[in-house]
Amino acid sequence: MEYIFETEHLKIRKFELDDAQYLYKNHLEEEVKKWIPNESYTDIEETKDAINFYIDCVNKKHLPFVLAVELKNTGELIGDTGVNEVEGSRNEVEIGYGICKKHSGKGYATELLKAMSKYITEHFEIDILYGRVMHGNNASVKVLEKNGYEFVREELGAADDPYGNGMLIYKKAI
Repeated sequence: MEYIFETEHLKIRKFELDDAQYLYKNHLEEEVKKWIPNESYTDIEETKDAINFYIDCVNKKHLPFVLAVELKNTGELIGDTGVNEVEGSRNEVEIGYGICKKHSGKGYATELLKAMSKYITEHFEIDILYGRVMHGNNASVKVLEKNGYEFVREELGAADDPYGNGMLIYKKAI
């Protein structure tokens, strides 16, 4: 396994093809489908294609930069995290993270976001990190705020907002 960085409870690493079943299953969880509806995979083959793409991007050190998250003490894969460029904005990225339901509410997302924010700004030429959260996802709002992200605006009519309730945009300048 190629680990990229660690936190107190987590190891963050490059995805492997063996992770396909987990990633597919995790992205079918109701919470994931509710808050990140465009992040579900149609089948294992699509999941494997996505993993191959993620591996290639990490190997070439370019965006999107998506990593697997596992528990340090058990090696269990519990989530993923990544960043992608903000269209038309150099040195700015949108950060994302997800922890499976079984392990949510334990502080792992907060720990993960802190470490991923630090890693990305140290290894890429990034000045500004954004977090976009679907209106109503209070748990993710708390994670962003605990990590120093500040609310900047509400975005209505976003393509990835299937409910039409708006996206809350948070920002952290480095």
